[in-house]
Amino acid sequence: MQLYSNINNTLAMLPKLKLISHILCPYVQRSLITVIEKQIPCDREYIDLGNKPDWFLKISPLGKVPLLLVDGEVLFESAVICEYLDEITPDSLHPLDPLTKAKHRSWIEFGSNLLAKIAGFYAAKDQETFETKRLDLIANLEILDAQLDASPYFVGEKFSLIDAVYAPIFRYFVAFDRYQNFGFSDRTPKINAWRKALLERPSVQQAVPENYYDLLDEFLKKRNSYLSDLIK
Repeated sequence: MQLYSNINNTLAMLPKLKLISHILCPYVQRSLITVIEKQIPCDREYIDLGNKPDWFLKISPLGKVPLLLVDGEVLFESAVICEYLDEITPDSLHPLDPLTKAKHRSWIEFGSNLLAKIAGFYAAKDQETFETKRLDLIANLEILDAQLDASPYFVGEKFSLIDAVYAPIFRYFVAFDRYQNFGFSDRTPKINAWRKALLERPSVQQAVPENYYDLLDEFLKKRNSYLSDLIK
């Protein structure tokens, strides 16, 4: 009872938080997963990135989501937001050992780079570029798979911030698999098990609407790309 009392007292003392979001953004999903995992009271406001409000452009240095408003102060960049949310609440989702924490941060950056490669894949205009991007993605997934030696999560039984980062990434591959087998999971057995565990986790499921894949499908079809022509 004392433990729950301490947690509730901590949550009651938190600043007023609002997460400025977009419904499909994988970086927003990282932040939401962290919020849900740590049961942090946090308002959300969704904006249209195709028609960004003036008030948003005035406070967002990069013009991107997520933004976290902390008693009116602005934080940007999802990795920063997730670490801040973790640090102001008990039971850290980051390793305590400095070297291990640094390694996690390195692989979180690898995840951000992977998202950029995913965007390059679904935006490729011609078959040659598409194939180059596909093979590059496969090579990077195999690099990641070689790092894994535990299950169900990145470091075993304990869910961590790095898991919050990769769950939205793996959602893209679920979507791609619905169209055809592009070979993304053919030689990555450890990632496949990790992906399954993450996508079954309640916080990951609750970070997107129930019609997420339908919305993503619409988004991909409108890219005027090789993939959009393929899936139409």
